[in-house]
Amino acid sequence: MRFETSTSCGRTVGPVGDPLHWDDRYRSIGARGVSWFEDRPTTSLELLDAVGALPAQSVIDVGGGASNLVDALLAAGCPDITVLDLSAEALATARDRVTDDSRVTWKQADLLDWEPGRRWDIWHDRAVLHFLVLDDDRAMYLDRLRRSLAPKGAFVIGAFAEDGPTECSGLPVQRYGPDDLLRLLGDVEIIEQQRHVHTTPAGIAQPFNWIAGRL
Repeated sequence: MRFETSTSCGRTVGPVGDPLHWDDRYRSIGARGVSWFEDRPTTSLELLDAVGALPAQSVIDVGGGASNLVDALLAAGCPDITVLDLSAEALATARDRVTDDSRVTWKQADLLDWEPGRRWDIWHDRAVLHFLVLDDDRAMYLDRLRRSLAPKGAFVIGAFAEDGPTECSGLPVQRYGPDDLLRLLGDVEIIEQQRHVHTTPAGIAQPFNWIAGRL
């Protein structure tokens, strides 16, 4: 297990880039109460399998927080996992839950300020992208994605669908139709696209569009 932190490079951020905002969400609601909680991240695992991530590829889960994806990847034999999140509270919850995290690097950082420092085979993102409502932030997201992936690296990205919520955790979001995701990512190889309706712990339906492919 490796735990790393990074400091801001000076970018002015609102609540979406404020770790205290997300720490408060986890403290006040709990990891199983936040709207994005899943007992088992089935869609993520299906698409990671579609791009060949399991079991022998390195994976970075951006915005992974306290997600159960790291547990599933470890169980599948994934040898090299990085979980990146703004919230120290979320990462601590996941670290305390995982019995053996010797194959995991826990990284507390703002994705848009973060310098990768290495490359991974697979980029996974469930619900970071839709919080980026500014064009400049989306451009930085794509820059980090491309600089983080090895040649022919793969990505699995899920974001609120065109008929999904207009805000989450008190913040506005950007919704995406399937064609919107294609236009954003540009010239990439698409392996699979899916629509999935996530049911929150409060019983609210949240439609997501997912896209998986290779650079």
